[in-house]
Amino acid sequence: MAYSTIPKGSLHMNPKLYTGNGSTNAITGVGFQPDWVWIKKRNGTTSHVLTDIVRGITKQIYSNDSQAENTNSDTITAIGSDGFTLGNRADVNNNSDTYVAWNWKANGQGSANTDGSINTTYTSVNTTAKFSISKYTGNASSGATIGHGLGSVPKMIMVKNLSIASNWLVYNYSMSANGDYALFLDSYSVKDNSQDYWGDTTPTSSVFSVGARQEANGSGNSMIAYCFSDVQGYSKSGIYTGNGNADGTFVYLGFKPAFVMIKATGLSENWWIMDSKRSTSNVVQNLLQANLSAAEVVGNANIYSDMLSNGFKLRGSDGAFNSSGQNYIYMAFAENPFVATSGTNAIPVTAR
Repeated sequence: MAYSTIPKGSLHMNPKLYTGNGSTNAITGVGFQPDWVWIKKRNGTTSHVLTDIVRGITKQIYSNDSQAENTNSDTITAIGSDGFTLGNRADVNNNSDTYVAWNWKANGQGSANTDGSINTTYTSVNTTAKFSISKYTGNASSGATIGHGLGSVPKMIMVKNLSIASNWLVYNYSMSANGDYALFLDSYSVKDNSQDYWGDTTPTSSVFSVGARQEANGSGNSMIAYCFSDVQGYSKSGIYTGNGNADGTFVYLGFKPAFVMIKATGLSENWWIMDSKRSTSNVVQNLLQANLSAAEVVGNANIYSDMLSNGFKLRGSDGAFNSSGQNYIYMAFAENPFVATSGTNAIPVTAR
């Protein structure tokens, strides 16, 4: 039984739906101060906009684009204890358009971390949910290490060079524990094998390693890293193998998911995102793609899935999710654990 000390996942990660108004727009009901906010328009084509409190709320990067960090004062104008306020920028707040914001709690701006050979400028850590944001300056030295502050080995790492146009670099422990493979969040390309990405070195409970490539360690370049460790009943990154059947693979998580992102490792497929707020019942039909600016995909039966009390199950045979014999990495966060502990009491999760 997957017991968890986090009885309510939405206190640490929470999707939020809203409608733009083209003016000042206060988005509340997140449930915590969102230190990392990832926004995507649902009903039209526009870039994913990612903002975090470590870089500063006027700084944006885009999961579907390799471009350097931009500064815009009319995107997120404030972050508060229960949400954020938007300016009039159309990417995030066009009048009458619909949006989703995926929100994570870290720990404010944080402070320097000196565990690695490269000191971070700031590392903000949620030690309960095992999520951290680290900003550092690259030195193009293969084998350099950066402190992540989690106190446990990260299973998923996403790094972006802020100074120049450069691909997003993604590490997943299940794809390759020793860091000899990488994927790119802004691309549908297959996994790439190079020691210059992660230095062919497994992360530790205190640091992760980088090679000499500009994607994670450009000389003199500002970098941002988002690191995640698994927490039983709350978060899990892993890998599964597709079966090519409409009665698809079941992936056990130990919790009822609020957010799942999936990418094929050996196929040129997109990064697919589903969440519990856009699809409130099974089958899940509402999907977005982290590497594309495209509008939400709705009603494509080839990529249906179910979000269950203890994991998710694929309901289509398309290569996006479930090609026979192909491997897929995923990153998932809980709406609720399958069973949570609250003092001495066990709280069972309810089905959708």
